[in-house]
This record gives sequence, structure tokens and C-alpha cells, in this order.
Amino acid sequence: CAGNGICKCRVCECFPNFTGSACDCSLDTSPCMASNGQICNGRGTCECGTCNCTDPKFQGPTCEMCQTCLGVCAEHKDCVQCRAFDKGEKKETCSQECMHFNMTRVESRDKLPQPGQPDPLSHCKEKDVDDCWFYFTYSVNSNGEANVHVVE
Repeated sequence: CAGNGICKCRVCECFPNFTGSACDCSLDTSPCMASNGQICNGRGTCECGTCNCTDPKFQGPTCEMCQTCLGVCAEHKDCVQCRAFDKGEKKETCSQECMHFNMTRVESRDKLPQPGQPDPLSHCKEKDVDDCWFYFTYSVNSNGEANVHVVE
């Protein structure tokens, strides 16, 4: 019974938190807990203490790895561009699609928030529609609010 139960009449009687014919399936979900506090990152099911990722893009022990996903910078580039500079692919739909973050303008790159603050922070350098570089940071605070700082 895998050390997780008692064999009675050739049938395993499992201890609490174990199941299966050989008591080899743990019901403990803690190994499936992703860094965001969700079981299997909300993209899979926890079976015997292991994530079975149901979203094919996501892999890994807690379904958090995504090789084909856009990074934070590329994902928010178009919205930052239209909110800060009124141009880019989302210029016409900006007010509908791009109001999901708080935006602060700063004068220069050295005025951007720096690593070391409590919220996870991404520093971004992206090209705009005119082939010019623009710089911004993207962070999410403990209340789940997204904050963007963009260089004027």
C-alpha cells in the first residue's frame, strides 16, 4: 500500500489524504499550488499531487510555463502607446480596450520605478509605429491593480 495504508485481505485501506488501489495517489494539493495561489495556475487539475495541464499552451509542474505567450511588455505595448501617445494599432479602440491600468507619465528613464519595490515590476523597451523606442514599466500591486509608468 505504498506505505500509505494497511493491507487487509489483499485490499489496501488508505490512510487519510491517500487514495487509489495501492494508496499511491496523494490528495495533498500543495505541490500543485502556483505562485499566484491558484491550483495549477487555474489552467489544469491536480491529480495525485501532480498538475495535469488542461490548457495546451501551459506546461510545467504548476502549469505556469508558456513558451508561446507574449511577454508582459509585448502584451501591453499597443495599449501603452495609444494611452500615452495617442497612436498605434489600438488608437481607435483605446478607450474600450486599454483602460485596465493606471498610467503615470515621467520625464525620463531614470524617473521610472526601479526594482526592489514590493510589486513585481517589468521594465519595457518597445518600438512604436514610427519605429521610435519608448520606455515603460508595468507592475501589479497587492490589490491586483496594474500600474504603468511611461517616459514622455
